[in-house]
Amino acid sequence: MKRSVGIGAKKIAIIAVMAAILEVGKLALSFLPNIEVVTLFTAVFGYVFGALAIPATCIFVVLEIELYGFGSWSIAYLIHWNVVCFVFWTAARKKIGNRIVLTLFALVLTFLFGVLTSLLEIGLFSGTYDDFGYRFLIYYSRGAVFYVIQIVCNAVLFPCAFKPLVKMLFKFKEKYFTT
Repeated sequence: MKRSVGIGAKKIAIIAVMAAILEVGKLALSFLPNIEVVTLFTAVFGYVFGALAIPATCIFVVLEIELYGFGSWSIAYLIHWNVVCFVFWTAARKKIGNRIVLTLFALVLTFLFGVLTSLLEIGLFSGTYDDFGYRFLIYYSRGAVFYVIQIVCNAVLFPCAFKPLVKMLFKFKEKYFTT
């Protein structure tokens, strides 16, 4: 019984630390438009800790809502960051370790974040569905510069930082989460 309590406490602690890293990483770079490490950290956490990364991303989203209020982006964050976790968790389970493939996953997911936020804004909050495709393209185009910055940021970060972070966290996990 005592051992399972210890493992449970460790899981709660690591979830809290992951959520804190996501929030601090976002806040530390908030002065730079769309330069972000949340995708990298979320992917790394999903790859190394699997299902434990999901509650961490949910806590991150709640913290963001507390700081900035609720908006269409809140729904997008809740969907997107959990999808990132799930995709990289699945990649780890399938033993996908190729740096290029993992970077491509990140880039596609980053692109889809722009699509998701635009779809949510136009689909849920515009009040009308007339000319949906046209309005979606206009809305998406307005944010294209920011989406490109995010994609370029992840195109640089993932090949350089993903593998070293994963290696470091697997060592941590092996040392502190042995059963």
